[in-house]
Amino acid sequence: MTTADIKKNAEAKMAKSIEAFKGELQKIRTGRAHPGILDQVHVDYYGSMVPISQVANVSLLDARTISVQPWEKGMGAKVEKAIRESDLGLNPSSQGDLIRVPMPPLSEERRRDLVKVAKGTAEDAKVAVRNLRRDANEQAKKLLKDKLITEDDERRCLDDMQKLTDKTIVEIDKLLASKEAEILAV
Repeated sequence: MTTADIKKNAEAKMAKSIEAFKGELQKIRTGRAHPGILDQVHVDYYGSMVPISQVANVSLLDARTISVQPWEKGMGAKVEKAIRESDLGLNPSSQGDLIRVPMPPLSEERRRDLVKVAKGTAEDAKVAVRNLRRDANEQAKKLLKDKLITEDDERRCLDDMQKLTDKTIVEIDKLLASKEAEILAV
């Protein structure tokens, strides 16, 4: 393994951390409707639990309403039940084949709570990135100890890891700031 391998590996893992953070942010709902909110809801489909998007068409009717249209007639009740029982606090209503999921407006207190949740998620993502930096630094120090790289190479690798970590944390902060603005917007 070389310092280039360490950097490439850490960069790929940090990118995955950012993607995971984006996924977590999507789960935090705002007052506006977004089809991605239902991505984590799973429905019983012939004995196996699958995401709603695999058994129904999920789209927006308007800014505050999600429509879910199951592909099979008998799935409507199961999909509606799965949405109702999810921890999203949504109350779907059936209209024939179509299930309407209105997004209730958020109170100011609930908005502040959601911002706290988003900040906690961001901190978890930052910790993951710092752990990746630590692991990469340990790998570089091991290469130096095994005399596979020079001290200059090790120092350069540590500096590059710090720059990569700083860049990734700035990106996490930007994502958090945009989510906060989205949550607090009326």
